[in-house]
Amino acid sequence: MLGQLKAIGVRLAVDDFGTGYSSLSYLTRFPIDTLKLDQSFLHEINTSPNEAIVVKAVIGMAKSLQQRVIAEGIETQEQLAFLQAHGCHEGQGYYFSRPLAPERFAPLLRTPFQPPFGNHGVIPFHQNARTQL
Repeated sequence: MLGQLKAIGVRLAVDDFGTGYSSLSYLTRFPIDTLKLDQSFLHEINTSPNEAIVVKAVIGMAKSLQQRVIAEGIETQEQLAFLQAHGCHEGQGYYFSRPLAPERFAPLLRTPFQPPFGNHGVIPFHQNARTQL
């Protein structure tokens, strides 16, 4: 079924990868385009070597399989810098914006991105992934 969806142009993603029933076998058994790394891995990537190793490994595996990686739950510039340095493609989380009501969200899409804590030389992953709703 997933192969048929892929054949007609549907892009497939695994959400909350690394938690619950997600499995490494999903990365090879299914025609996945995008892997969304669960936010639980990000909380301590700058202070826990083990967390950092896991995040780097997941990003590396997904990239080797030509899958995009989206990190969920980015809250700090340090987390963003770590993810960018290790090749994560996109991110979402409070660092970019708190959840917004629809009437406040639409104008945001029409304006150039301004990081909430100043630029600091950081380039956002992707203009459309700057908020988590």
